[in-house]
Amino acid sequence: MSAACIDCSNEVSALRQPASDRLVWLANEIEQRDYVVIISAEALAEIAGLAGYLRDNPLPLLQRKLDEFELPACRALLAQMKSILDDGVGFAVLDRLPLDAYPIDTMLEIYWLLGQCVGRPVAQKWNGQMIYDVSDTGADYAYGTRGSHTSVELNFHTDNAFARMVPDYVGLLCRNPAKSGGVSRFCSLYSVHQRMLEKYPQALERLYQPVLFDRQKEHRDGAEPVCLAPYFSWRNERLFARANASLIRKGYEVAGESMDKALIDALEAIDEVCAAPDLWYEAPLQRGQVQYLNNHEVGHYRSAFEDYDEPERKRHLYRLWHREAGTTSYDGRYPE
Repeated sequence: MSAACIDCSNEVSALRQPASDRLVWLANEIEQRDYVVIISAEALAEIAGLAGYLRDNPLPLLQRKLDEFELPACRALLAQMKSILDDGVGFAVLDRLPLDAYPIDTMLEIYWLLGQCVGRPVAQKWNGQMIYDVSDTGADYAYGTRGSHTSVELNFHTDNAFARMVPDYVGLLCRNPAKSGGVSRFCSLYSVHQRMLEKYPQALERLYQPVLFDRQKEHRDGAEPVCLAPYFSWRNERLFARANASLIRKGYEVAGESMDKALIDALEAIDEVCAAPDLWYEAPLQRGQVQYLNNHEVGHYRSAFEDYDEPERKRHLYRLWHREAGTTSYDGRYPE
């Protein structure tokens, strides 16, 4: 490669199949009980007490740590969710936080604390932003603009696939759903991997080799504009996927490199596989619900949406990323 890039090619591993079929699923095998966690009366009481404490003991947003609070009922619910993320279908929905009962800043602080049960929050932008507003800003979906700030369809992907250190989990708190559309869909990347192995084994082999990803200008001035990493690899017995075919195509364009024929064919193959409707489970997100997903093992999709005219009713989600490795900064690495 002649282009300057972040080199994550050390992630390359041999192609293998999962040791268990428990994470391989199709949409018709999923029921709500597999991913919905109902918030208990005990947890709601803890949230009421916590909201009162936050009101009476103010601090700037995002300064508090979970270990300052006991919250046994809330911790039990989030432990249930994390078990679903790690050992179940890979996505979970907490139903739901009482957004209408407290100021939104109070609920954001509670969301921030509960999220720490899932993992350590990390920055989602190079400028260090920790809670990310997912809303349509009216910007065109173009180079350097994240799709999460538009109303366009966001095809199959994992978040931050181009990063030096990819987040382990992604959380979304829904403040307002769209007027129509904006629906979340999920698929098991183990199922995608298995279908690729069955239908396009050579294409799958190519996706185990390093490819270029566009970094979407999410870096300091003058930094490498692309990342070199495999689409599929393994960490111990767990699949590690950087799933975003469009960012691979854009990565080669930004780098001024030509994709080899094997990669072109591999991306066409995975696009075809991921378009199969039997892989995708649809789970619309409603006000107050908190959605989490395993960002290495579950792919997600968002349909295009139509928004309300009134600013206060527009689609608005709050996103958290969690990652245990590295530093909490966006890049995640301390200089050696």
